[in-house]
Amino acid sequence: MAETAIRVLRLLSLLQDQHMLTGRELAERLGVSDRTLRNDIARLRDLGYPIHGGRGSVGGYRLGHGTKMPPLLLDDDEAVAVAVVIGLAGDGSTGVADIEQSSATALAKLEQILPKRLQRKVTALRSATAIGPATTGSREPDAPVAAATLTALAGAIRDNATVTISVDGNDTATDIEPYRLVNWQRRWYLVAYDLGSHRWRAYPVARVQRAAVGSRRFGPRGLPEDDLVAFVLREVASTGWKVHARVTVLAAAETVIDRINPAVGVVEAVDAETSILVTGADTLETIAIYLSMLGMDFRVDGPPELVDHIKTLARRYEGATRLVSTFGAPDRRKDSRAAKPHHPKNAAASS
Repeated sequence: MAETAIRVLRLLSLLQDQHMLTGRELAERLGVSDRTLRNDIARLRDLGYPIHGGRGSVGGYRLGHGTKMPPLLLDDDEAVAVAVVIGLAGDGSTGVADIEQSSATALAKLEQILPKRLQRKVTALRSATAIGPATTGSREPDAPVAAATLTALAGAIRDNATVTISVDGNDTATDIEPYRLVNWQRRWYLVAYDLGSHRWRAYPVARVQRAAVGSRRFGPRGLPEDDLVAFVLREVASTGWKVHARVTVLAAAETVIDRINPAVGVVEAVDAETSILVTGADTLETIAIYLSMLGMDFRVDGPPELVDHIKTLARRYEGATRLVSTFGAPDRRKDSRAAKPHHPKNAAASS
């Protein structure tokens, strides 16, 4: 009986991985006869799996869509990925009502059957990850990260193990003490203490080309601040983007802070009526959008490329207003009369 169950589960795994497999292919991979294969297909159908069969030269078996949810087979990496995503989706940051309870029950079912080696991976990644604030839409491209890199870093955070990393654009390997992963705007950042420069850093994980977990353990240091998400946002605003800008805003720092999303940048007070905004993005266009949404007078102190870009936008806006003043606003009453349907009754009355 145990041998039959193992064989049926292997058959299910083959059907989940392929669109269509012939009976002969399945029988050869399982090392069984055609009759045994047909019996195993029948067992899966009895369990609720919608297995469709086709005849002819292009026939075979495939797993289709059913009317109820049957058991599902996942490999190790798939199980870890699903558990982590479900856990992050249930933290209240998705914006979907009533999803937290469903996420919690689904995660409990999955974790109940996960092997302990996988449970450790899931627990490490979830406990090592913080979520950054939701923000408005952005044109910044995604920065995908390999799952193996995330799980390696999460394990190092759990075990207080040092890591040697190589960052894109830097040929020198760096030894760090990892403390926290932060996920913000579909990007991952690692809060770590750089043992070479002796300073706290927020590394974009997408730029980490290699992460080798060492055998040396470290005692946790005092964190740079209690809110590591806020620390990452400030680091990203000042050093983490391809383009950085320094802007003088003609408003009090408290007013600017109340107006902007915390992910936009760092605000420093100059006096009661002036403040400095340090911000950044991967493109000049995105910074210009941020500044236009301030609704306050400002002066760009740098970089020069951003000054030139905003001058170009100013000329375009000015040209747009000249066009309106030259040609005038459209006569909406005329347009509405033209759009009014012509009825025979109205024509008779007018005549």
